Amino acid sequence: MDLPQRLRQAVEEALEHTPRADLAKASEMLSSGYRSETKDGQFHLSDDLAAQAYLATRLPATYAAVSACLVAIARVKPDFAPKSLLDIGSGPGTVMWAASEQWASLEQATLLEGSPTIRIWGEKLGSPLAQTKWRTADVSTDFEATPSDLVSAAYVLNELGDKARATVIERLWELTKDTLLIVEPGTPAGWERILSVRTKLINAGGYVIAPCPHHEMCPLIAPDWCHFSQRVARSRLHRQAKGAEVGWEDEKYSYVAVSRTPGIQVQARVLGTPRGRSGLVRLKLCKQDGTAKEQTISKRDGELFKTARRVDWGDTL
Repeated sequence: MDLPQRLRQAVEEALEHTPRADLAKASEMLSSGYRSETKDGQFHLSDDLAAQAYLATRLPATYAAVSACLVAIARVKPDFAPKSLLDIGSGPGTVMWAASEQWASLEQATLLEGSPTIRIWGEKLGSPLAQTKWRTADVSTDFEATPSDLVSAAYVLNELGDKARATVIERLWELTKDTLLIVEPGTPAGWERILSVRTKLINAGGYVIAPCPHHEMCPLIAPDWCHFSQRVARSRLHRQAKGAEVGWEDEKYSYVAVSRTPGIQVQARVLGTPRGRSGLVRLKLCKQDGTAKEQTISKRDGELFKTARRVDWGDTL
């Protein structure tokens, strides 16, 4: 997946005069912090060079993950046409860009970001919407915002403590007019945070519309965990900042989308890369009845086999 042309061009122009060696060093430090899920009470994008490194290396990856989640929402809620977006921990505006690509109906966005540095860079990139309100806000404390059709927090909960996390989710659900999306890194720890959010919102009366095809307890047992993957195209700038030669990378993520109203009921969701050989496709499925298992589908299954040959990790049956 690529960034939209307008956004990609804006990033390249913004970083045109940044020395690539400095960008590469900052990118490595940024990646190290993400891998270790450092929680030191500091904004990890408060440094100007770190913010630029994020634009070059993390923005394409988080954009790809968020876009895939929004596609999943649109497929189970085809009549959903949000006009307003509230996004917390917005970074450079990733969710806003992805949502504007998914829904032409989107008119305005309110973006809350605790780091003034990355917020300034986000403003420099511009906006695809007619109305965009940027606000500096510490989302770990109580914050004021207007209820919106679509509310989101992507790669945010991993930076909060347990108590603050629970408070934030309660507040976000209060502000959700239709659908709330939470995205986290596709690690076992990220999945545990998503499970906690899922349970809390089901108990609050929400309908899980993706990725789960049911409201039962998650059937996966550690060391297995629910996560998905998006292949990200690396631009020349991205490769330079990462010191990489390969033209792509895979972004792993976990997510949950919860709505005020039910979506289309799906039979199953694919939880891993399909495996196939002549006349057979083997899928790992999370099913409507609350179970998860591998299923072998053969030519004798007719239309189901044709569908199984086309699906990918994260798709529905």
